[in-house]
Amino acid sequence: MNDTVKPADEADDSQQETLHKRQIKSFVLRAGRMTTGQQRGWDECWQDWGLTLEQGTEGFLNAFTDTAPRVLEIGYGMGHSLVTMATQESDKQFIGIEVHRPGVGSLLNEARLAGIHNLRTYCDDAVEVLKQCVPDGSLSRVQIYFPDPWHKKRHHKRRLIQPAFIESIRPKLDIGGIIHLATDWENYAEQMLEVMNSAEGFENMATENGYSPRPDFRPLTKFEKRGHRLGHGVWDLLFKRIR
Repeated sequence: MNDTVKPADEADDSQQETLHKRQIKSFVLRAGRMTTGQQRGWDECWQDWGLTLEQGTEGFLNAFTDTAPRVLEIGYGMGHSLVTMATQESDKQFIGIEVHRPGVGSLLNEARLAGIHNLRTYCDDAVEVLKQCVPDGSLSRVQIYFPDPWHKKRHHKRRLIQPAFIESIRPKLDIGGIIHLATDWENYAEQMLEVMNSAEGFENMATENGYSPRPDFRPLTKFEKRGHRLGHGVWDLLFKRIR
C-alpha cells in the first residue's frame, strides 16, 4: 500500500474532524418573534436595503451609487449604534452583518425612522459574506463590537476573534484601513489583543501595543453606560492595516 494513502477508517475520521472544525460557529441562531416595528422594517426596507450571499461581489459593489468610504460592522445586534454612526457619518457608507432576523428588522426600522440611506445589511454568517461578497481592498473600516464572549473556557474556540478570521479580514481592508474591536469581558480583551498584536500586516494604533481610548465615532450603548456606573470595564482595540 502507498504510505501516503490513509486507510478508509482513518480517512473517514480525518474528514469528520475537518468537517467538525469547519462547522464551529461563533453564534447560535435563536428563535424569536419579531415585534411590530421589526417586522415593518423587514417588510418595508429589506427589498431596497437588504443584501444576500447570492448577489456576490456584484451586490456588494452596487449597493450604493457613489464611491464613499465603506464601513463594515459584524454582529450589530439590534442595530441602534450602527444607525447612530450612519447618521453621524453621512459621508460614509455602512454595511452591517447580523444573523438574527429580529436584529435585522430592528436595524431596518430604525434606519427608516431616522430617514437615512447610507446603510445596507446582510442577514447571514459574516464568514461567508467576507468570503463570497466583499472584494479585496473595498473597506475603510471593519468594526466588531461586543461579540459573544463565550465565557466558559471550553467554548473559547467559538469566539469570533481568532487568527484565521482576522487574516480573512485583512485583504478586505484598504491599506491604511482600520479594524476596531470592543468588548466588556477582560479575558476576551486579552485574547483579542494577543491575536491582533500577532496578526500579520496590522499595526496597533495604541501606545505600547495596548488598548485604545474609545473613539468618538463609537457611540456608548445603554448597557455600556450602565456598566460604567457599576464600575465595569470596556476595552477598545484599534489596528491599522499597513500591508
